[in-house]
Amino acid sequence: MPAIIETHGLTRRFGGLTAVDHLDLSIEAGEIFGLVGPDGAGKTTTLRMLTSLLDPTEGSARVAGRDVVREPQAVKDQIGYMAQRFGLYLDLTVQENMDFYADLFGIVGAERKALAAELLHMTRMDPFRNRQAGQLSGGMKQKLALMCTLLHRPRILFLDEPTNGVDPVSRRDFWTILYQLLKDGITILMTTAYLDEAERCNRVGLMYKGRLIRCDTPAALKREAGSEDLEGVFVGTIRAAAALEER
Repeated sequence: MPAIIETHGLTRRFGGLTAVDHLDLSIEAGEIFGLVGPDGAGKTTTLRMLTSLLDPTEGSARVAGRDVVREPQAVKDQIGYMAQRFGLYLDLTVQENMDFYADLFGIVGAERKALAAELLHMTRMDPFRNRQAGQLSGGMKQKLALMCTLLHRPRILFLDEPTNGVDPVSRRDFWTILYQLLKDGITILMTTAYLDEAERCNRVGLMYKGRLIRCDTPAALKREAGSEDLEGVFVGTIRAAAALEER
C-alpha cells in the first residue's frame, strides 16, 4: 500500500537558517504519527509544508497522492489542519463558529445539520453549542477547533501541539476523540510537547535541528535505547546528537 504522506529530501531554509533539513518520511493510511523534538526542531515548519501553506526550498512531498507544491488546492481538499493558534471567533457561539466554517467549506442543508450533530455528540459539546467561544475552557476551545477542522470530512488530520496548555482531563478526552477518528479511517500526523502522548502514537519521529534522527514505534525506540519511557529516549538521543556536533 503506498504511503498517504511521503517526503523526499524535504528542506526549508529561511535565509541562513535551515529549519527542515532533507526530511525523508513515510506515513501509511490509518496511522497516528507523532513528531516530537525541542523548540526550533522544525516540527511546525514541516506541517506547514505538508499542508501546502509553505513551499519547500528543495525536495518534494506528496499528501494523499498529491504534490504539495504543484497541487496545493487538491491537497487542501483532502486534509484538515489545526494550527497551534486556531482562528476561532471568540464572540461567536460554538454553533455559529461551526456554521461559519461550514460556509467556507460549502457544506449546506441536511449534510451540515447531520455532520454538526455528529461532531457535537462525538466531542460531548452539544450542551455548549450556544455558549460563546470566548467563554469556553481551554480544552473545550480545542474541541471546537477540532470540530471546525473536521467539517469537510478530511482524509488526513494535521495537528500542531493540539493539547498544549490543556488540563489532563481534557487531554484524555481529546485522545479519546482521536482514537475514534482513527477507527473512522482518518490518518493523523501531530506534533506534541508531551512525551506521554507520543507513547500513544503508532510511530514517533524525533526531530533535532531540522533533521529526523529517530523514527520507529514507541516500544522499539524504548527497547533500542534501553529506556522505560520516551523521555529517556528523547534526552539520550538529543545528548548524543549534540555530542557528535561538538566533535
